[in-house]
Amino acid sequence: MARIGVFVCHCGENIASVVDCERVAKISASLPGVTYATDYKYMCSDPGQDLIKSAIAEHNLNGVVVAACSPHMHETTFRKAAQQAGLNPYLCEMANIREHCSWVHDDHEKATQKAIDLVRIMVEKVRRNHPLEPVQVSVTKRALVIGGGIAGIQAALDMANGGIEVVLVEKEPSIGGHMAQLSETFPTLDCSQCILTPKMVEVAQHPNIKLYTYSEVENVSGFVGNFKVTVRKKARSVNMELCNGCGLCTQKCPSRKIPNEFDRGLSNRSAIYIPFPQAIPNKPVIDRDHCIHFKTGKCGVCEKVCGTKAIDFDQQDELVNEEVGAIVVATGYDLYNISMDQPNDKLEGYGEYGYGKYPDVIDGLQFERLLSATGPTGGKILRPSDGKEP
Repeated sequence: MARIGVFVCHCGENIASVVDCERVAKISASLPGVTYATDYKYMCSDPGQDLIKSAIAEHNLNGVVVAACSPHMHETTFRKAAQQAGLNPYLCEMANIREHCSWVHDDHEKATQKAIDLVRIMVEKVRRNHPLEPVQVSVTKRALVIGGGIAGIQAALDMANGGIEVVLVEKEPSIGGHMAQLSETFPTLDCSQCILTPKMVEVAQHPNIKLYTYSEVENVSGFVGNFKVTVRKKARSVNMELCNGCGLCTQKCPSRKIPNEFDRGLSNRSAIYIPFPQAIPNKPVIDRDHCIHFKTGKCGVCEKVCGTKAIDFDQQDELVNEEVGAIVVATGYDLYNISMDQPNDKLEGYGEYGYGKYPDVIDGLQFERLLSATGPTGGKILRPSDGKEP
């Protein structure tokens, strides 16, 4: 049989200025399963906690509802108080009548009614709660980092240097992310590549980091401390073990008018390419959507000129399984395309300044590529429309 105590906190004036706390306590006392109900100005204070402990002992309570602030603030406080009084801490619940009620309403009557409803809901929850006991489970001491930009790189290095094995997954052919596209970094105006590339190299060489580039997380199952992750290694059409990164294939490829994603479309690349000179790994990938061989079955120039026979047109995606105990999501960002024509019909572009219509209206990352010494103009500010200085 439920013997629940309801304790309504005024939180000074934070709750009491809008909610009639005495009335909430009075009506709560008549709810099914409630044996005792009272209100107090600061329930989280030592006297307030003592009030709860005393009531549990005096009225033989087997459940507690504290109507107060957010559980994020004081759930642990009240559960410890209940536990000290001999009650299973998981039979203590909080009804949030501050953030969910007094702070978002100014009608006293309606706020009070809502507070009563919130208490009633939590009383019904406590009536159905069961005592719980903490359990210990073994933890897989490996971590997965999703995203190989500067945030993912630093997270992986921090854990790896602390002795934790790390699996780093990046969907692009190289790690580096948007920082690799920048010219300088705030506030020191250091070259971004000077900061980034040593970290990229360290990731590739670190004994505690397993790096998957041109790969995506396909599935995650399990629970905190023991996750099973499926990673899809997309087919690069290049055997990474045989390739020595000489770059001859990229030079000889006849398909060379593909907009370069790294330069934000301000230059072109070939169908087989290395994203940028400092890429890790510094080995090419074939863009099957633009490769003549994959489109027509002809060409194959890269295969003919490759001295190590690393080109593999038949290569397929590969699924690999990893077990990890923690997952860090550092997937970065994409710039919002403000042009009127949107890649996603759910988005609405406003085309400010004619972006998308006039080639000389560019976004922030395009400007960074123009400023960069490794960019399409070698660091000179030239108009995309005619290649001249403005």
